[in-house]
Amino acid sequence: MTAVEDRVERPPVRPPRRPHPLLALLRNSWRQLTSMRTALILLFLLAVAAIPGSVLPQRDVNIEDVNDYFVAHPDLAPVLDRLGAFEVFASPWFSAIYVLLFTSLAGCIVPRLRDHLRALRSRPPAAPKRLDRLPQHATLPAPAGSADPAQLTGEIAALLRRRRWRVSVTDGVVAAEKGYLKETGNLLFHFSLIAVLVGVALGSWYGWHGNRLLVAGADKAFCNTLQQYSESGLGPRVDAADLPPFCLELTDFEATFLESGQPSSFNATVLVDEDGGAPRSEDFSVNSPLRLAGANVYLLGHGYAPEIRYTDRNGRAQTTAEPFLTADATLTGEGVAIFPDVNVDPVTGERNPDLQVAFEGLYLPTAPAEPPYVRSEYPAERSPGLLLIPYRGNLGLDAGIPGSVYRLDPRQVRTGQLNQVGDAKLLRPGETWTLDDGTTVEFLGTRRYITISVRYDPGTLILLVGSGTMLAGLMLSLVVRRRRVWFRVPPGETPAGTSTTAGSSLIEVGGLPRTDHAGFGTEFRDLVEAVRERTGAAPEASRGAGQPEGTD
Repeated sequence: MTAVEDRVERPPVRPPRRPHPLLALLRNSWRQLTSMRTALILLFLLAVAAIPGSVLPQRDVNIEDVNDYFVAHPDLAPVLDRLGAFEVFASPWFSAIYVLLFTSLAGCIVPRLRDHLRALRSRPPAAPKRLDRLPQHATLPAPAGSADPAQLTGEIAALLRRRRWRVSVTDGVVAAEKGYLKETGNLLFHFSLIAVLVGVALGSWYGWHGNRLLVAGADKAFCNTLQQYSESGLGPRVDAADLPPFCLELTDFEATFLESGQPSSFNATVLVDEDGGAPRSEDFSVNSPLRLAGANVYLLGHGYAPEIRYTDRNGRAQTTAEPFLTADATLTGEGVAIFPDVNVDPVTGERNPDLQVAFEGLYLPTAPAEPPYVRSEYPAERSPGLLLIPYRGNLGLDAGIPGSVYRLDPRQVRTGQLNQVGDAKLLRPGETWTLDDGTTVEFLGTRRYITISVRYDPGTLILLVGSGTMLAGLMLSLVVRRRRVWFRVPPGETPAGTSTTAGSSLIEVGGLPRTDHAGFGTEFRDLVEAVRERTGAAPEASRGAGQPEGTD
């Protein structure tokens, strides 16, 4: 056959088929996303993205702080709000980083897990040809009278197994490896990080929370409905009808303070009526929440609610006990007391909206002996006083415009529909003040109130377990070291200058630390010494690579 015919008869060689550009792009993107470098970058970005959630007030934690931020920063707050800075952990950009990190970790550790399981099932690698080139090397003359290399390798293998080495014996070579828990710790750490992300996601989807003030007294009891919360948030998978049924009544609150005014302890006692069962008394404090079926109740703050009685010209009395919000560390309280249903016409029974009464107040648990009365001297009630400023007119409650229950409507005051009708006056408990129209106001005393946060987070247990296993995995990956050793018992002739015995006459040992060299020299010498004692051999030479004899 000619060369031309040979060339014609041979089938053409086809070039390798190139993948579709879109498929190649997706493949490369997946490789980049699932690399450890990308996972570390995303983890760093997630930590940076969480900073605004710690620095700025969040709506799901305290809506009042967010409103105060808008008042203090009228130009900056709307810009931050459009960026989702007041709802960081529910913002699209935070969720995007979160999902990308979750995907990157999953794609990164699954191949590593497969490789690790394969390595656990495989035998230790074969010995290098030149053990003397390893970082650690030693030689031992075989014990006198040793005739069976298999017996000698068996004794060395047994010693290594007792020391928890993975051992393989082939052709007079004992190969051993130790430290697989390091990679196990790495994988445990990353799987735990995924578990933490899953726990956070479950809490975000199926969790809910609500905050409110709870004043002592049966008339101020609270039941777990969405309408009774001053601020609430439900997960995307939660409906208002899913809230567990229970009611709470604050029966007592005890707070102790040091002489400096620093708080010492808090304890709230509530009457719990859970799911129609028999009411029971429960105590909880700041670091010990009240745990109910399907919800936990946390104590966030406390204060005083002055009890005020107003009597109009017709002798009709009305009593209110509204919380005065705490303004400083000494529990100075600011608030209002409104009486919209007073001064009713005795003949027609109709209410005159222009004769409604309200009081702006400042409550001082320990009022100064002399004016000015602007701040309490101590947070406990040692000398309580209530500073009131009377107003009369239209409170604007019928206008249908939402407003705060803790301050008067400034529009009504500004337009003259609500006017101040007297100077401020400090009342002590039990004192009565007669106003200019003959009506009276009496300071009866105070009730305690607490600020509570009712929360349910189904991912809490997952977060706890994940955090614990993450710490355990981190400790394993930092403490455990990968290392390998080989013992070669060659049969036959020995090097010149050494004694010759039947069978194996020289044991050659090599050691290789896979990760960290620190401490391996000592461990290697201890292992060689243990083999020498077991076999009865005497050490001939031991060294580390590039080091003098007898050093690490």
